[in-house]
Amino acid sequence: MGLMNWIKGQLIDIIEWLDETQDTMVYRFERYDNEIKYKAKLVVRESQVAVFINEGQLADVFTPGTYTLETKNLPILADLKGWYYGFESPFKAEVYFVNTKQFTDLKWGTKNPIMLRDKEFGPVRLRSFGTYVIKVDDAGKFIKEIAGTNGIFTTDGIIDQLRDIVVSRFADTLGESKIPVLDLAANYDELAHFIEKKIGPEFENYGLKLTKFLVENISLPQTVEEALDKRSSMGIIGNLNQYTQYQTANAMEEAAGNPGGMAAGGMGMGMGFAMANQMGQSMNTQQAEQAGKTTPPPLPTETKYYLAIAGQQAGPFDTNTIKQKITGKEINKETLAWKEGMQNWTKINEIFELASLFNSIPPPIPE
Repeated sequence: MGLMNWIKGQLIDIIEWLDETQDTMVYRFERYDNEIKYKAKLVVRESQVAVFINEGQLADVFTPGTYTLETKNLPILADLKGWYYGFESPFKAEVYFVNTKQFTDLKWGTKNPIMLRDKEFGPVRLRSFGTYVIKVDDAGKFIKEIAGTNGIFTTDGIIDQLRDIVVSRFADTLGESKIPVLDLAANYDELAHFIEKKIGPEFENYGLKLTKFLVENISLPQTVEEALDKRSSMGIIGNLNQYTQYQTANAMEEAAGNPGGMAAGGMGMGMGFAMANQMGQSMNTQQAEQAGKTTPPPLPTETKYYLAIAGQQAGPFDTNTIKQKITGKEINKETLAWKEGMQNWTKINEIFELASLFNSIPPPIPE
């Protein structure tokens, strides 16, 4: 039976690969003694590329389609083997099928926390994880740089290296961004887009293309998150005095309805007195605050200005007096004025609150 299969293989030669896996990136077509019959059929399906290797050298690359292998469509291999006038005998070559589909849901995550300095919280440690998507963009480069002579090469053979690149660049980008910790969740897309551009060229060195990068989560240590939850709870509670009164009233109501023994009753009474005392102190504090609010603030004092009239310092005058002098044409817009706090004498029309006085004076009655 083995002999018949060998003979049949010599008479009919179809080179193809049907991928039944989800993670195979490169598959070497197994052929007896690596011999390929002249005018054999090569079938390259969609999301595949076939690469011919001759004695360790990259030769011809075939995109999706069906081919009859002849000298004319194997120009590089023909040159390497010295087939100047064609050939009809079997030849030896290794055929690698490279999967060009997108490999999705590849995971990345920080093994150790990233140390950062935040403006609000100070030094913090952050962990992050997400996913990314890649595809083989240059089959020849990928085989030379990564896959090598492996008969079957899967994503497991490269994801550790890619993950290290992703995490390193992510940590660097996160530190340079200076985004506050509480605002990171609103900037996941922006971070992902920036990192995608930053590490894309590094993936291209392996013949790969990074088609999508996602940041799913950036988190603080559990103890810090718990403290942040308490801080948020205080913000939601709002007025602490009112909240204390509400809690005290509920506790007293529960204590009154508890049919416990004498010890429990005594303890309940003691707690009740303590709570009542606390409530009284809280109410007294509120009353004092309200009483303080009823005391009116001091009356405002009007600003007064000194004026330079007839070369002499006059005043100080309030705005009403200055308005009367404008109406009486004792002073005009060019008159110099000064008040406490000003460095130099300034024209009235350059002082906002005095310049507006000229607008309130009606023009002369027409004759």
